[in-house]
Amino acid sequence: MAKIVSAAEAAKKVEDGSIIIFAADGMVCYPNELVNAIRDRYIEEKHPAGITSFRSSGMGDFKFDQLGEEAWCIEGLLTRSISAYVSVAPGMGRLIEENKIQGYMFPLGPMMQATSEAARGMPGVLSKVGLGTFMDARYGGGKLNKLTEEEGEDFVKYISDFEGEEYLWYKAPKFNVCLLRATTADSHGNLSCEKETMRPGMLPAAQAVKTNGGIVIAQVEKIAGLNEIHPRMVEVPGIYVDYIVVEEHPEDVPQTMARFHREDFNPAFTGEQIVSMKKNNEIMPLNPQKVIARRAALEVPEVCNANFGLGMPQNVPSILEECGKGKYVNMISETGVIGGVPAQGRDFGAHYNPESFTDRGIHFSFFDGGNLDIGIFGFSEVDSSGSMNTSHLNGHLTGIGGFTDISSSSRKVVFMGTYSAKGLKEEIKDGKLNIIQEGQFKKFIKKCAKVSFDGQQYLKNHDSYLIITERAVIRVTKEGMVLEEIAPGVDLKTQILDMSDIDFIIPEGGPALMDAGIFTEDGFEIK
Repeated sequence: MAKIVSAAEAAKKVEDGSIIIFAADGMVCYPNELVNAIRDRYIEEKHPAGITSFRSSGMGDFKFDQLGEEAWCIEGLLTRSISAYVSVAPGMGRLIEENKIQGYMFPLGPMMQATSEAARGMPGVLSKVGLGTFMDARYGGGKLNKLTEEEGEDFVKYISDFEGEEYLWYKAPKFNVCLLRATTADSHGNLSCEKETMRPGMLPAAQAVKTNGGIVIAQVEKIAGLNEIHPRMVEVPGIYVDYIVVEEHPEDVPQTMARFHREDFNPAFTGEQIVSMKKNNEIMPLNPQKVIARRAALEVPEVCNANFGLGMPQNVPSILEECGKGKYVNMISETGVIGGVPAQGRDFGAHYNPESFTDRGIHFSFFDGGNLDIGIFGFSEVDSSGSMNTSHLNGHLTGIGGFTDISSSSRKVVFMGTYSAKGLKEEIKDGKLNIIQEGQFKKFIKKCAKVSFDGQQYLKNHDSYLIITERAVIRVTKEGMVLEEIAPGVDLKTQILDMSDIDFIIPEGGPALMDAGIFTEDGFEIK
């Protein structure tokens, strides 16, 4: 049976060189008191040292504020980072960028799936996700800096021919510590997560560690008696749990990246309460971002399964709700939450009024199987081949999360973002787009330094995909990039062609004008 210990006692169980696996996303299920205790022990004793942090999603709130993994980003304590997302903990990104620790980035799905394979004693997983990207062994194998290239282990192999097809092989590390956060543990160590907003893969992580003979430590809010947790509510059976730490400050345990205190808790994210989306849906002001979101919303099939990425794509569900069409769209997040309406901003991954929570590792089989009707994503850079860079921007690491998985397998993909970056100032006036100040950086460039979406790989199985900006709509095809639409008020030469390093294909007669209703306060509708 699991033994109840303090956070400081739990930290003593972690040995030098441990490979620690987490099951968290942002601040959801993040074991803050356990990580802080390990940090405090290292500051005092210089142990445990040489830790590898393995987490499929980043853990933090995008700030240098000692929350999330930011708390233990200390050279010597950490020696290696393996993740699908880095920028939620800026200190982790800095350690990698400054070549002080080894850094790897892999797609979220294969990371979760490799963990599940490790749980049954297998060394890794085959996947098509990541082919042609910087995570492909032929193009870097997900290594993020010179230290990793020179001294790091190879976690990816390119398989040119397996049953007549090409694959990537993702190797699973030998995990020996699992740190979890749940809501309740009973006297036998069974864990439930009734206050969490998703199911980020706790059970496979615990199983993988036990398969390797390691230890599982769970941070919980409270202890219940045996049989007080309904057996269908058990997320991790007690047979996998070695130690339990009861939180000293449950009032400060975060629910999401935006909610750090008990009074911030939103029961509409956990299914405990149903709320009116008409009341909770914030109407966007008419601006270039709304123009982009409206145009993207026109691409959503009438009845479909849809996924909306982090950032600007989160505005699309708001547009659908505003137009009364949200009820026809089954909104699905990479976190495994299905139904309801995705929350915006740093509540990303949670849903208002969710219908179901699926374990995230299993959930990615839905994406990999090509079951998603449409995926809508942000873009940072696109090159002449139609490939995207979302992970390495202006010398800084961001992340890919589930982007590479979902974008490579969706039946229809749409990318959305502004046409240029940094310093761009625009307004919507009199039904037209007015560019006041152009951005400093072009986003349509000759060649992306790093590729996280391989356009040509996608076009092997699909006819085209769409890129939507505030001033132009571009369709990427096997023949090239076709400039299909431009915004009213925009000059084709100076504000589109001259602001791109790509030779667009111009249709005969020129590009069509974007729907005029998109640029008005009340003239927009989704038929």
